[in-house]
Amino acid sequence: MKTMMKTFGAVAAVLLLTGAGMAQAQSPAAKATVDAAKASGDVGEQADGYLGLVDAAVPAPVRAAVAEINAGRAAAFREAAAKAGTTVEAAGAAVGKQLFDRLPAGQFYRTADGRWARK
Repeated sequence: MKTMMKTFGAVAAVLLLTGAGMAQAQSPAAKATVDAAKASGDVGEQADGYLGLVDAAVPAPVRAAVAEINAGRAAAFREAAAKAGTTVEAAGAAVGKQLFDRLPAGQFYRTADGRWARK
């Protein structure tokens, strides 16, 4: 548990120092599209730090926005992991925990065991 908390702290510090990495890796249009899809329950945050499709039948523009943001997150996780001396998966999980904690009531999240739940 101490190692996990140390990893979370190191990754969080690196992401903060790198200008929040993830925010820089998304276009305003993709963010707006995903924010609307999250509010409607079509897209949610996942335990691995990536976005997921709650509803598999989302329109192509939503899928494209999710893919764009997830690609940016992957790059940010790689950078954070390298700087913090951890794995990309640990970096993503650390971010996923932070995103779950900040998730507004009513939005969806996917737990590590693959279940979708509403906060």
